[in-house]
Amino acid sequence: MSKAIYIATSDHNSGKSIITLGLMSILIGKTAKVGYFRPIIEDFIDGEVDNHIETVLSYFNLDIQFEDAYAITKSRLIKKKNKGKIGEVLDLIIEKYKKLEERFDFVLVEGTSFTGEGTSIELDLNVLIAKNLGIPTIIVGSGVGKTLEELLDSLYLVYDSFKVKEVEVLSVFANKVQPENIELVTNSLKKTLPANVLINTIPLISTLNNPTMQEIVNELNAKVLFGENYLNNEIGHYSVGAMQLHNYLVHLHNNALVITPGDRSDIILGALQANESANYPTISGIILTGNIVPEESILKLIEGLSAIVPIIAVDGGTYHITNKIGSIKSEIYANNTHKIETSITTFEKYVDNDALSERLITFEAEGMTPKMFQYNMVKRAKQHRKHIVLPEGNDDRIITAASRLLDMDVVDISIIGDKKQIENKVVELGITLDFSKVNIINPKESELYEDYANTYYELRKAKNVSITMARDLMEDVSYFGTMMVYKGHADGMVSGAAHTTQHTILPALQFIKTKPNSSVVSSVFFMCLEDRVSVFGDCAINPNPTAEQLAEIAISSAESSLAFGIEPKIAMLSYSSGSSGKGDEVDKVRTATAIVKEKRPDLKIEGPIQYDAAVDLTVGKSKMPDSEVAGQASVLIFPDLNTGNNTYKAVQRETGALAIGPMLQGLNKPVNDLSRGCTVDDIINTVVITAIQAQGM
Repeated sequence: MSKAIYIATSDHNSGKSIITLGLMSILIGKTAKVGYFRPIIEDFIDGEVDNHIETVLSYFNLDIQFEDAYAITKSRLIKKKNKGKIGEVLDLIIEKYKKLEERFDFVLVEGTSFTGEGTSIELDLNVLIAKNLGIPTIIVGSGVGKTLEELLDSLYLVYDSFKVKEVEVLSVFANKVQPENIELVTNSLKKTLPANVLINTIPLISTLNNPTMQEIVNELNAKVLFGENYLNNEIGHYSVGAMQLHNYLVHLHNNALVITPGDRSDIILGALQANESANYPTISGIILTGNIVPEESILKLIEGLSAIVPIIAVDGGTYHITNKIGSIKSEIYANNTHKIETSITTFEKYVDNDALSERLITFEAEGMTPKMFQYNMVKRAKQHRKHIVLPEGNDDRIITAASRLLDMDVVDISIIGDKKQIENKVVELGITLDFSKVNIINPKESELYEDYANTYYELRKAKNVSITMARDLMEDVSYFGTMMVYKGHADGMVSGAAHTTQHTILPALQFIKTKPNSSVVSSVFFMCLEDRVSVFGDCAINPNPTAEQLAEIAISSAESSLAFGIEPKIAMLSYSSGSSGKGDEVDKVRTATAIVKEKRPDLKIEGPIQYDAAVDLTVGKSKMPDSEVAGQASVLIFPDLNTGNNTYKAVQRETGALAIGPMLQGLNKPVNDLSRGCTVDDIINTVVITAIQAQGM
């Protein structure tokens, strides 16, 4: 039974990063603990780290120290080989790999990249490493600059090199293939390689090959004058500003890099003005050549502009700098989440994930780990795509989350707000937002405004609401967004980053209303602990529920648990366990437990029970030895809001758990509330769970 996979390449610049990121995404959803290891890495400057390792460890939040994620640098390897000590290198690689193998259920091992000195020995060395580690291989090759015959020959050569040494090849990836040739390459590889080898073909994605301003700064050792926060801007085109401004403007393309001498203030200011103009494409940055910085008056003028792109100064002539930019090979790095998520989305789109997973994973992990839970959430949301409205388009976090959600390709999105203001925010934040894929709505200007106002009036006129009041309320983003959900123009809404819980929920209670079998709206948090996911309810809505309401909260929480792939074992929490406790509060919990057992005899439930007896197997068995729930509860129901809210926050802060939610239960259509201190990740997680809720309605 294999616990690892080895990624090998046929040549330099094969784009294996996209394979690594895609495979990690699959593995984290299928196994409890995934490790990452690179036997050999390029040399790095003291105080810095290897870019590939940093990207994988940070993005997937792997519990691995940088020093444990690799064995040896390229220069040390060459010295060892020249001294005939390659055996020592293999011993070191095996030792470090085995330490990771002991800690993790599965380890992704990434081979060398065929760069710099020593490339001639790399294929044989990769075969040798995979052979000695005793793990199967995935082969990656690039179609760039190759004929079909050359691509097939190069991939077969690598395949044959592994097979000769009896290393199993699970899959072959033809990467960076022209989109129109995908089917041709796939069919040709299937004829060339044995039937048991999975064939995957991934097209060339131009945006992944575009360098960022950060990479240009690093390559040219440039000085950043403006826009340091926007160095992740990607370069789609570049051109030299050596002509008169009116002639140069016609050469601008979207995401353009402007290259011009530092004393050409006309080109600099003209390009910046074009960037702000709706009649010209956006620019990604400006390079000032000749190590010339504009005059103080020009710098002051630039500082006062509302939208500033990166402006960098370099030491070198325009011709020389232009040639150097053309030779930059873009990489994926840790803080460029746009490229990382584009890579993962591309992998999921073009690779048969189920077939590959079946070959990779030869065992089943028990339980539901946090990473498996998050992976499965995104996967489930993608299966039946839903449309989510975000009413708070003036909030930076909402716009950033929308950008990442579009990169993840998980939901359709509408944002309520002023389009021009949102466009300016995107520039200020230095993010990418494809406006062709997102619906921006200004309520007052919307063609739906009058219809929504009339609908609200008809629904609420018995409550003394006039048409004038209805029109006023429909200018409110929460009411407009909720009406979108009510009318079926969106499947769900996520709000609360800039509004109170009441502001978010009140419109939903007024006209979306509760489900026929629900009398109360409640909430749950998915608490992603180190080794499990627990469902906590209600920690956000009901201050002091009655026994009947508590029972309904428990049933709703169990259904939510099931909907997200967690087997519900319900613990009705109190300050005593079993029948010994006395008092109104414990009696309420006891009554609620009895109601659940009567209404839903199929559910596993225990109550009243203390928190430690609910989650600790030893304590649970000692206090309630015959219980199906004690010590293994997955759904924990708190007796009141005071207890629930404080407990979830205490668990979150003291254990470092990720709290996803609150997710509201009981409404006819999903509307979910954010906290005003939410992060971008909180917004993304809440949008995903809202989409999954919508699938069941």
